[in-house]
Formats: sequence, C-alpha cells, structure tokens
Amino acid sequence: MATFFRNTVIKNVGTKPVEVAATTASSRFTVIGLSCTNLTQDFVYVSVLLEDDTSNTGFYLKDTLVPANTSLRAVQQGEKLIVAPENKLLVQSNINDSIDVIISYVEIT
Repeated sequence: MATFFRNTVIKNVGTKPVEVAATTASSRFTVIGLSCTNLTQDFVYVSVLLEDDTSNTGFYLKDTLVPANTSLRAVQQGEKLIVAPENKLLVQSNINDSIDVIISYVEIT
C-alpha cells in the first residue's frame, strides 16, 4: 500500500454541495485537518457531508455557525475522519461564494 499526504484548496463554496475530496474503489483516506473560512462580513452556516458508495448522504456537521471573517476547524487536534472507498466528502454553506475550504488528508492506495 502506498501512502500520500495531500492538501486541497477549494475556493468560494456556496449553497450547492461541493466535492472537496473523493476516494476510488482502490483507495481510502483519513482526514487530518478540515478548515472552512468565512469570506463574508456576515454570519454563514456551513455543512460538511459524507456520501457513501450507495449515494446515501449524511451530515458530519450541519448548519454550523461561522462568524464573519473567521474559520471553523471541522477536523482538528488529533481528531480523524475516515473516508472509505468510493465515498465523497462535500461542503456547502447558506450563502453563495462565501467559504474557502482547506482539507489535509492521508490517502492510502
């Protein structure tokens, strides 16, 4: 098994769920950091969702308040989120183009 440390930056997430990371049939990953930054001067509500291989979607975080010009650390300080093969991690907010997302993860193939 090969192990890769990765970072992904997703800019201007809005009201439609945006895929921030996905696994294939032969890979999985462990999220070691997930940050959502509010780009606006208003309060924003952020949701982080996980979609499994059967297209069932569940909330990891739902409508979590992020004050203006601040960041939410959704995964931090030793916490980990395991994403199984053929799963997707999605982020959305309640305002268009309001959130930047940075995800750090370890991919295992």
